[in-house]
Amino acid sequence: MRRGGPCCQHGWVRIDLHTHSTASDGLVEPADLVRLAADSGLDVIALTDHDTTAGLGRAAAALPAGLTLVPGAEISCFVDTGGRSVSLHVLAYLFDQAEPAFAAVRAAVRDHRAVRARQMVDLLAADGHPVTWERVSALAAGTVGRPHVAAALVEAGLVPSVSAAFSREWIGAGGPYWVGKTQPDVWETLRLIRGAGGVSVFAHPFASRRGVTVGPDVIERMARAGLAGLEIDHPDHDADERRRLRRLAADLDLIPTGSSDYHGSSKPQPLAAETTSPDAYERLVTAATGAVPITV
Repeated sequence: MRRGGPCCQHGWVRIDLHTHSTASDGLVEPADLVRLAADSGLDVIALTDHDTTAGLGRAAAALPAGLTLVPGAEISCFVDTGGRSVSLHVLAYLFDQAEPAFAAVRAAVRDHRAVRARQMVDLLAADGHPVTWERVSALAAGTVGRPHVAAALVEAGLVPSVSAAFSREWIGAGGPYWVGKTQPDVWETLRLIRGAGGVSVFAHPFASRRGVTVGPDVIERMARAGLAGLEIDHPDHDADERRRLRRLAADLDLIPTGSSDYHGSSKPQPLAAETTSPDAYERLVTAATGAVPITV
């Protein structure tokens, strides 16, 4: 197995920098994910499971010839804006997985994710809903989280879809079965990624359909704090949101990326639904000091 490699010098252009496996809330095993990526015509794929790198070893071991794997994770965090707490996701790429400060925070977030899911199940059971912790745990191949509670709600016939489970009527923010998250603020998150030699990209920053978003002022502050890029081409961004983000990235000299945010059949978008340009990819790789891409 070789690490690094000047992929863009070989003319590779299909790069997907945001995917999930069963190590978090995706439905595809890490080894199957990289094989699917190769079959989909991708040349570079980043595995960015939520707050964990547990799937990277399995993905690397199964990596097909010619496919480059970018180690990463999607970090849950928050920002206070005028007394209001807003949840954010920051994609961390090519960081040193063993760096202790960042590793400890990821572990704490994962541990609370399972505690939070158990509390949601307890609230549902107390109201007589047929959702059990045993079934929710069985639905999770990796760390148990809110998506697995949602899947159990769908399976029990209580809601028609995972997105319906995430509404205010069920386990969405402010709903009767909602439990808040324990997570770092975005400033600590950016500091930790940088301290581990990684590169940070703000995931789906203007995806208004996901709920509350932040404005350009917060993104400008994030750029000053070390943010390297903005995920612009994403299935949850419409054309106007993409135009605004592209202008913002140019103004702040942030790396513009594009990604599918692939989860498997739980979400409609396939791998490579959105992609990153080779130039943007090279900027990300060059900026990292904690790790390098992996290829065979």
